[in-house]
Amino acid sequence: MANIVRPYGDTLDDGKVQLSFTLPVPDGAKGREAARLMVLGWGFKDCEIVHSSRISDGFSFYVAYAKTEAGIDYDAVEADEAASEDEVMHMDEVNAFVREKIGRKVVVVGACTGFDAHTVGIDAIMNMKGYNHHFGLERYAMLEAYNLGAQVPNEKLIEFAEKVNADAILVSQVVTQKDIHIQNMTQFIELLEAKGERGRFICVAGGPRISNKLAVELGYDVGFGKGSYAEHVASFIVRRIAERMHA
Repeated sequence: MANIVRPYGDTLDDGKVQLSFTLPVPDGAKGREAARLMVLGWGFKDCEIVHSSRISDGFSFYVAYAKTEAGIDYDAVEADEAASEDEVMHMDEVNAFVREKIGRKVVVVGACTGFDAHTVGIDAIMNMKGYNHHFGLERYAMLEAYNLGAQVPNEKLIEFAEKVNADAILVSQVVTQKDIHIQNMTQFIELLEAKGERGRFICVAGGPRISNKLAVELGYDVGFGKGSYAEHVASFIVRRIAERMHA
């Protein structure tokens, strides 16, 4: 028997949703009606535009309440996960694993590459203090972590990884306008492949809009998105190194 779930607002299974979007039209009654009709055209019902505002000349922002009859069989859903939670080790477990299975410190280099200037993500994973009570990789006794910060060219990140003989490279991407993150992530892999070094490093991608599926499609070993902490990244890296050593 299917386990069908639907969104709800006031009552279970009422199908109520909230949508927000921008249209290249002036704010006003005509713009609000255009937004309402657009939502209905997407297959929603009982749409109401509850907020609109001018962004700039000829552009306006809308918030809509609407209803959908669509549902999904939750039991049939397959999550896009880099690793299941039962595979994630805490910091002390990672250190013990490295001592037992690898026998040396694991070297990890990370940066927010390209013109992306956001360091929140890479700092949360790498800095000693970490984020939300999850220590960063710099605190792991059996990891040697180098955080190169933001706006690091892909070429420079690779050069540094070569210099310190890194085991893994972390590429953080926050800015995604016009898919610039995909272009930058793709260039990184292409540079490694051109040097014949793609297999030398474990390549990890991360960011608020990075999925494991996207990262793997672009040639990375794994991708980590929202809800990921240093222990997720560390567990994957050390397990992958151990697999390679004992293959």
